[in-house]
Amino acid sequence: MIKVIASDMDGTLLGDDHRIAPETLEAVKEAINAGIRFMICTGRNFPGAMQELEGTELVCDYIVGSGAEVRDPQRNVIVTYPMSMELCRRVYSVIREYPVSMVICTNGYDYRIGTREEVEESLLLETMLFHMNLSRDEVKKTSQYIRMKERTKVISDLDELEEIGVPVYKLFLFAEDRAMLGEIKKRLDRDREIAAASSFPTNLEITDVKAQKGPVLKAYIESLGYTMDEVMVLGDSLNDLSMISMDFGATVAMENGDPEVKQAAKYITKTNGEFGVAYAIRELLKHQGQAV
Repeated sequence: MIKVIASDMDGTLLGDDHRIAPETLEAVKEAINAGIRFMICTGRNFPGAMQELEGTELVCDYIVGSGAEVRDPQRNVIVTYPMSMELCRRVYSVIREYPVSMVICTNGYDYRIGTREEVEESLLLETMLFHMNLSRDEVKKTSQYIRMKERTKVISDLDELEEIGVPVYKLFLFAEDRAMLGEIKKRLDRDREIAAASSFPTNLEITDVKAQKGPVLKAYIESLGYTMDEVMVLGDSLNDLSMISMDFGATVAMENGDPEVKQAAKYITKTNGEFGVAYAIRELLKHQGQAV
């Protein structure tokens, strides 16, 4: 019997507008009211996740930063798996050879290395991924661009970040040159202390190898007294593969998901635009005799 549901956010729980639809939120709350524990598993940091869940009154656990931080329903930090500064420097020594901006994700602000102009251009390109029908000037007026800019700080190098003393949860790359990102990933994959995966075709997310959604989720649910067969996971992208490919009770890929993720999953649900998470939850509740 499934007692825990763990869901990715972007492309899964959230629609293409990066908000949780009322129908999806209602289904999640139906599961919670039926006694099922709900968890968020996202590449976003905690502030970024909470911005999209604002006003939902959703009470759940959080695995954020692709597994780098775990929080309980009271939002207390339970465990973290940050990248060491030495590991960050190893990654940066590779990345600096390419024309790509690196985002350093922490437990609060995001930090970017470069001039203010270079950083603003990278923010713009990243936001345009979600608003491809808008002009550059229109993208700058979107709430997403404004929020990202507000939580971004510009630094000159990693030494400056080390002096600040914040934990580094993830390094994030965004570029339209997919071949270049593939080449970077291939080089980083040689380092066994690094995990690199994409949540979109045009990005690359780099963490400590211990900070991956699947293993972190397994450790956390077992610490709460659950077993793997009591967990349903939902995801769509390659940074969800670490949990979709594990032997949880039900592994569910979105119809809009990456082909490799869909192949690894036990089940396929509808797209995020068709409220696929809501559909999967309600099918589960019916199967377990818990439907409203």
